[in-house]
Amino acid sequence: MKKYLLIFVFVSSLIFSQGSAGQGAKYEYRSLIDLPTVGILEKGIVGVSMDLMPLGTVVSKIEVGVFDNFSFGISYGGANILGSGSIKWYELPGVNARVRVMNETMQMPAITIGFDSQGKGDYLNKTNRYSIKSPGFFLAAAKNFEFFGFFSVHGVINYSLERDDNDKDLNLGFGVEKTIGERISVIAEYDFAINDNNSLSFGDGSGYLNFGARWTIGQGFTLGVNLRDLLDNKKLYSAKADRGLFIEYLKAIF
Repeated sequence: MKKYLLIFVFVSSLIFSQGSAGQGAKYEYRSLIDLPTVGILEKGIVGVSMDLMPLGTVVSKIEVGVFDNFSFGISYGGANILGSGSIKWYELPGVNARVRVMNETMQMPAITIGFDSQGKGDYLNKTNRYSIKSPGFFLAAAKNFEFFGFFSVHGVINYSLERDDNDKDLNLGFGVEKTIGERISVIAEYDFAINDNNSLSFGDGSGYLNFGARWTIGQGFTLGVNLRDLLDNKKLYSAKADRGLFIEYLKAIF
């Protein structure tokens, strides 16, 4: 009897779980895959997330909702953490902060301004940049629509501080999310990579097209898979799309 009770509790936790994916999501995304969004952690919510990427790269982040419409976080990682050989730790941790300046209405999108210094992938010391540049200063907007669940449209303008490759342009990106049932979402984003297309850059000018899926698997837990660079934009390493995992846990602490 005890065994069946434990099975019932486990299955119930999946059915009634609340994470950041699906129509029943309780929490907002702070990024789609690599592009920041308008998402803010509510006051008292703490989030821990991890990106697992090729070349053994792991990027971990902790965020907290400090006040209403303001959240803050720190992150750190490195390449070759998974695998063998020496780990290439990032030189500095990343910091991120964001403020919701306008809540969504029937007519207007939500708008958030923020800063995020955490890039992803390998770090190239020669030009002091990550293979995926950090967003830097950004302004994000998003609008949600009811369409067999929810359909969300996202846009972002950002200015990265990784400029030693002499590509100092403003950058643009947009993305979408579509919920599938209560616990699953599919997402897509296109990073124009205007700040990553000169002779010293990682990109060749076609931009980064990324796809992903998110699944709320338990109370506060979300698991994701990512497919990056479907346009084979990067010039370094293997010019092929790559796969990654995303793990997130969110919990109210006060």
